[in-house]
Amino acid sequence: MPSFPAFTAHEEPGRQGHSDAATRASVTSALHAAGDIEAGEIIVGLSGSYVVLEGFVRRRGDVERAIEVAESIVGRGYVRSRLLRR
Repeated sequence: MPSFPAFTAHEEPGRQGHSDAATRASVTSALHAAGDIEAGEIIVGLSGSYVVLEGFVRRRGDVERAIEVAESIVGRGYVRSRLLRR
């Protein structure tokens, strides 16, 4: 599995000083690059300092895995999930 280091030298917790578009793009790319999760129906949004994952996953454990991948980008505790399993 590829590793996605968290951004360093940040000023704002969670988003770590990057623009909204850069944060969304980084998390979306990481989700699609993770070979063990289907990210086609996951929408990445932002709410304040938090990344919000919305949409659907198919397998048990994919919600937790998606959160783990997103946290590898923005930091632990800065991801909120609204993902549903179909």
